[in-house]
Amino acid sequence: MAALRWGVVTAGTVSHDFVCAVSTLPDSEHKVVAVAAQGLENAKKFAELHGIPAFYGSYEALAKDSRVDIVYIGTVSNVHYDVAKMMLEAGKHVLCDKPLCINEGQTKALLHFARERKLFCMEAIWSRFFPSYNHVRERIRKGDLGQVRQVTIEQGIPISKVDRIRMKHLGGGTVLDLGVNNIQLVLWAFGDFPDEIVAEAILNEQNVDTETNVELHFPNGGKATIKTSGEVSLSNTAIITGTRGSIKLYDFWCPIELTDMDGTVRSYPLPNSKIECIQKNSVGLRYQVEECRKRVLAGDFESQTVSHADSLAIARVQDAIRKQIGIVLAEDYIFKP
Repeated sequence: MAALRWGVVTAGTVSHDFVCAVSTLPDSEHKVVAVAAQGLENAKKFAELHGIPAFYGSYEALAKDSRVDIVYIGTVSNVHYDVAKMMLEAGKHVLCDKPLCINEGQTKALLHFARERKLFCMEAIWSRFFPSYNHVRERIRKGDLGQVRQVTIEQGIPISKVDRIRMKHLGGGTVLDLGVNNIQLVLWAFGDFPDEIVAEAILNEQNVDTETNVELHFPNGGKATIKTSGEVSLSNTAIITGTRGSIKLYDFWCPIELTDMDGTVRSYPLPNSKIECIQKNSVGLRYQVEECRKRVLAGDFESQTVSHADSLAIARVQDAIRKQIGIVLAEDYIFKP
């Protein structure tokens, strides 16, 4: 197969970093051929910066571009479903920024539609493709950690004033933004779904969460504790503890360093991109890009690393947390599990 031809939806920070990450991969395998933004001038500036040949002032125009094989969607969460469905209807494969959708019902509807169209669709849980995650996965698979019994996570980034976090109609709150990072790691580490979820939160004037504390209890007696904050910086670490030892991940959603069971610090440096990324370790987005090409080449509709079942499970936990802390979004009335 020739290079996988990417279209990018939106010209914001996450899309900038995504294109920077793609630039570290061979041109023979990946090419960004089009970008769309809400406003032609924004798309044009983005295209000029990154050397992208086509730019559009609407998402619909990109959907009609026959040169695009697969689309990366970097919009705010509340339009993920509509934009992803539009691209699937146009015959494009989809990689969509997290959360894939607002709730489990919406997620289920989108993934069902993708399968009907026989197209690849994946939630961009980029964390799971990092070499550090591969190392932990192998430790768990071989039984080195023993049975996973405890996962402790903190993620705090002062972003509570950012519209996508602050505004309810945009699908705001830390549960849907930062929470995806935490929940996916917990479910991945335990390899199971919790049988009890206990959550509390601080809400803003829009009635969306700016800080949360969550406990997830698992059938094997294990427990995960999660603290997220959009107000203050926290340690941004995850500690996975089994009956035989523990591993600590630093900047756990994009970790290039970990402390292994024996105390050894392992590092997995990232290459430099042609243009500098804005957010930490964003060149690591390249790993999920590589996975997309493998799956499209194989004719797969999903990745087993971030499967459709995984995305549904993550959404189910988010729904349960939001229900406990009293956050109901417009999509909850329309899309039922």
